[in-house]
Amino acid sequence: MTVPLIVLVGPMGVGKSTVGQLLAERLGCAYRDTDDDIVSAQGRSIAEIFVEEGEEAFRAIEKQAVREALAQHDGVLALGGGAILDADTRDLLAGQRVVYLSMDVEEAVQRTGLNAARPLLAVNPRKQWRELMEARRHLYEGVATAVVATDGRTPEEVTRTALDALELKEA
Repeated sequence: MTVPLIVLVGPMGVGKSTVGQLLAERLGCAYRDTDDDIVSAQGRSIAEIFVEEGEEAFRAIEKQAVREALAQHDGVLALGGGAILDADTRDLLAGQRVVYLSMDVEEAVQRTGLNAARPLLAVNPRKQWRELMEARRHLYEGVATAVVATDGRTPEEVTRTALDALELKEA
């Protein structure tokens, strides 16, 4: 069975895609993002899936995408912000090298603008982001091999810290 070299988890806007691509470059492996897999397979954006089918339907699609990616991908894998809500997904992450990229609400505001393209943050984004993190932080921490704070750091600094935390050498 194939196992990803690194799995990235964390809230929306934390930089999983950017850091994931940098990690893949440094490690000489492929990068994959389950959100991209979902958009490609569904032929529509995640926001459209939320609006048209609801969060429950999206989470079922996401769960299958994560399961497939974990079984097939041997490089750096980024999961959507809510993927860790599923207990089966958390079980699949046990024993994997999982990096939780963390940030505080002020950093989230600066990075994402907490805009309408984020369906879970459409109304009162700052409050909703805080509530999401209160509900999810322990789940991210529970699956993590390493926690890397991204606040005030460049993607390169975060990448270097993640490599050091996992004791991985660049290719």
